Amino acid sequence: MSIQEESVHQDSVKKLAKLIHGIEIAMLTTEDQDGCLHSRPMATQKKDFDGSLWFFCREDSAKAGEISAHKRVNLSYASPAYDRYVSVAGTAEVVKDRAKIAEFWNPHYTAWFPEGEKDPQLVLIRVNVESAQYWDLPHNPVIHLKGFLNAVKSGHSYRPKDSSESEKIKIA
Repeated sequence: MSIQEESVHQDSVKKLAKLIHGIEIAMLTTEDQDGCLHSRPMATQKKDFDGSLWFFCREDSAKAGEISAHKRVNLSYASPAYDRYVSVAGTAEVVKDRAKIAEFWNPHYTAWFPEGEKDPQLVLIRVNVESAQYWDLPHNPVIHLKGFLNAVKSGHSYRPKDSSESEKIKIA
């Protein structure tokens, strides 16, 4: 990777980190053996984003099996309060690394994993991010209400403009 490409990569990583910061739950979408897509909420592990996102799961779970068979996944992050939405595409893998599990472990997780961090079925999912697309709208309810009401009144569709942003980001 050239110096310029590395700089663009680092900028993209920083941008995505900023966009998903504070959004604790992502919807992880996997594909089953019949080609059906399944989404479920997952808690993103608090770690500086470096191009990979981490999640806990059980090794015997359907999502772990689906990832082993079909590595392509999608993560959706939403912050309606701040009108920010992010769709992340990448490849996932099941990771059995006891040191990493200990690094991410929080006692609150015993609600989902009663045997704790020593549970032999406890594994991590690492999603290696390839790309993301985001929609970041201005956080001003008055602007949205005014635009919405004008759209209803005029018969035109509502498209927030005032500093809204949408972009595709390439990570890998």
